[in-house]
Amino acid sequence: MTHYDAILLSSFGGPEGQDDVIPFLRNVTAGRGIPDERLEEVAHHYRHFGGVSPINEQNRQLKAALEAELAARDIDLPVYWGNRNWAPYFRDVVAEAEANGHTELLGLVTSAYTSYSGVGQYREDFEKATAGTRVSIDRIREFFDHPGFVQPFVEGVTDAAASLVAAGVAPDRIHVLYVTHSIPTAAAVASGPEFGDGGAYVAQHLAVASVISEAAAPDAPWSLAYQSRSGDPRTPWLEPDINDAIGELAVGGRADAVVIVPFGFVSDHMEVMWDLDNEAVATAGEHRLEVRRVPTPGVHPAFVRGLVDLVLERVNDVPTEERPHLTSLGPWPDHARVASGAVVSSDPAVPAVEATTR
Repeated sequence: MTHYDAILLSSFGGPEGQDDVIPFLRNVTAGRGIPDERLEEVAHHYRHFGGVSPINEQNRQLKAALEAELAARDIDLPVYWGNRNWAPYFRDVVAEAEANGHTELLGLVTSAYTSYSGVGQYREDFEKATAGTRVSIDRIREFFDHPGFVQPFVEGVTDAAASLVAAGVAPDRIHVLYVTHSIPTAAAVASGPEFGDGGAYVAQHLAVASVISEAAAPDAPWSLAYQSRSGDPRTPWLEPDINDAIGELAVGGRADAVVIVPFGFVSDHMEVMWDLDNEAVATAGEHRLEVRRVPTPGVHPAFVRGLVDLVLERVNDVPTEERPHLTSLGPWPDHARVASGAVVSSDPAVPAVEATTR
């Protein structure tokens, strides 16, 4: 068994008022030299909702749900919560944990897939937060194909397809659009070039989408689309954008309805609410397509149980062959430990500096 003192629920963070929006966006874009005037141009979706991103409240709810599940199983591990880009910041939470005598933390990162922002950047965050402390941080593996993460989407697609059929849409005229965050194509390839075009990032999404569709809507065609691209328009990013994908389906007469599945995310945060519930739903309406948007896992009981299962997987050193996974790509391997600002391995078979893929 591996000893841990506490769990560190780790997330992106978001503003909680109008005065927070620009400082938050400065954090997100740190090092890129973007002036406040430009940041204000991209702040409109936060301004639309009073400057409040739902992500922090969603993480408060997830923290409470995790604490309840841990207590129900008699697991004595307190849960801390820290963010990359807004309070509570990782450095402050690590300092609090150390002051409480909790120096061996297990990071539970709210990112299911392999990418720099979902893996490498969190590792860098942990390095900075633990520098000069006695605190070490492990993290659970990417859980893209863990049953606890997949089950809520299976239920959501099943319900959405049934609703459309009840409204008179034939099953083969429903198109299921699986949606995740676009990233630069070079970053996608870097996530695992051995997995082909798009690297591990795209391969993981395609594998999970196949599992969900087979279980929930086997008669409906499906495809993968992307959202929320940003940055230099000259830089290639993963495509198609979801709005373009919806337009192509309509113009080609390939569907009467779309089911939007935001399976790249664990909660209904700002990018889901704005890019999907606002823009993508409006695009579907313009093309006279019926549309249903599937919920993200949030605090779905299966998801919460699955996260605690992943914690126990590390605590109990569960062998790879016994770790649950629903695709041929899984189970994804563990990561090297971060301690005092340097990545070290908790397993002598693992290199001291670990890449973000196999």
